[in-house]
Amino acid sequence: MTTDVWLPVAASEIEGLPAPHDEGFTYRFWDGGDYPADPADCVFYGVPYMIDPAVCARPLSEMTSLRVVQTLTAGVDHVLPAVERLAPGVQLCNARGVHEASTAELALTLTLASLRGIPRFVEGQRVQEWRQGFNPALADKSVLIVGYGAIGSAIEDRLRGFECARVARVARSERATERGPVLPLSELPRLLPEADVVILSTPLTDSTRGMVNADFLSHMKDGALLVNVARGSVVDTKALLAELESGRLTAALDVTDPEPLPPGHPLWQAPGVLISPHVGGPTSAFLPRAKRLLSGQLNRYAAGEPLANVVLTTA
Repeated sequence: MTTDVWLPVAASEIEGLPAPHDEGFTYRFWDGGDYPADPADCVFYGVPYMIDPAVCARPLSEMTSLRVVQTLTAGVDHVLPAVERLAPGVQLCNARGVHEASTAELALTLTLASLRGIPRFVEGQRVQEWRQGFNPALADKSVLIVGYGAIGSAIEDRLRGFECARVARVARSERATERGPVLPLSELPRLLPEADVVILSTPLTDSTRGMVNADFLSHMKDGALLVNVARGSVVDTKALLAELESGRLTAALDVTDPEPLPPGHPLWQAPGVLISPHVGGPTSAFLPRAKRLLSGQLNRYAAGEPLANVVLTTA
């Protein structure tokens, strides 16, 4: 019986892991370089964080004993095609609980920075120019969160206290929450014209790829702000560029399509856009939560208990 566990963090740095001598696990550290052992002996694969998706997926085809793939990302699109080709019964788990705090903070940072004109102030500081003027506030604005999972909920947590006029929630499935209803995506044509700020936090799936297209954007009110902390491919870049260049909409983007955004791409110079380089997750809040997730999942696996955050079991 194989018992290798590949971890993207050294086992000695993770508190509470099952003791190797109790469970028979052999912990292997792998961060995308040379394989630490034969991939065929791996039963639990903790996917390295913030490396080339092709590198993350590379050992999967050789992991013939694999039972669990644990990402450290909220989205699993970077490994999903390779996982779907594995033998039946492999569980793919995402990192729900790891990125909510960091990504929600960035969503608010981008929203406030864009509304309050922070990039203009930074440019003014660079040239020693005192640039005053009136800017929009988040107070009294109507906010629409598209993709109301754990990250969307965390974003609303942080909106409390900003005196927003309204927060509306949209997700794939309609449901009730303590804060109010989560409406289905079919309600977007009605909700978009009412929103001053539209925050995207939806996963990338076949149904959300290119969802923010010309039609979606045309329903947004004049002067509205689009904030994307989801995935770049959720937005049709060409359609967004048309709206930005017309001056009708503004945008704050942590993710782009293509990504990384290459030098010379028109998004860099588009009016009314603020771009951060996909940094929603990597903060000081990441590692403690990632370690707790890995420890918890391995303890559940060792005890034969149901795993958390299962998004797919191969058929």
